[in-house]
Amino acid sequence: MAVRGREALIEFQRVGAYLKATAIDPETLVEVSSVGPSNAREQLRRTVLAKLEYVLSKRATGS
Repeated sequence: MAVRGREALIEFQRVGAYLKATAIDPETLVEVSSVGPSNAREQLRRTVLAKLEYVLSKRATGS
């Protein structure tokens, strides 16, 4: 998956009735997670990638 023109690693883990999505930027080792219903895999993928992009942009601006 690409975030800001770079690759991102995504992992999904089922935790009971929920699904935890984790995205990692391999260059900066920044990691973010999001949890949702187990039947919302695609929505969680989009959410966690957007969250990773947000965190990377905040770090780039120094905020």
